[in-house]
Amino acid sequence: MLFDQITNDIKEAMKARDKVRLETLRNIKKVFLEAKTAPGANDTLEDADALKIIAKLAKQGKDAAQLFVQQNRQDLADAELAQVEVIESYLPKQLSEEEIKEAVKAIIAETGATSMKEMGKVMGVASKQLAGKADGRVISGIVKELLG
Repeated sequence: MLFDQITNDIKEAMKARDKVRLETLRNIKKVFLEAKTAPGANDTLEDADALKIIAKLAKQGKDAAQLFVQQNRQDLADAELAQVEVIESYLPKQLSEEEIKEAVKAIIAETGATSMKEMGKVMGVASKQLAGKADGRVISGIVKELLG
């Protein structure tokens, strides 16, 4: 499980005295623990949910880095991006736009969607199938393009 892998990697980062990795992994574990103890979680965290959390943390890190760059704080942006690199190492390989397009075409065929009215149906399936492998905005753009 991803939760256990993060726990083991924290020990490895301690031994290696890798401050950035250690701090990042501790942050991930903290968010995982919050998710595990949330009402209705039954003290479990499925890998699919863990991947969603990791993808969200990576996105937040990139957004923060972008803000730091706009505020001329490259030092803070670099620190944030170093953490994003660690976070992204736990995500599955991201699909290319062409691969996403092919997957969305298959989903549209599978669902029988023919118009923008059915975008929600297509997005629901696409979001589940491509979870952690593609950014939601990219998927949404491709779905609009193919249904539009």
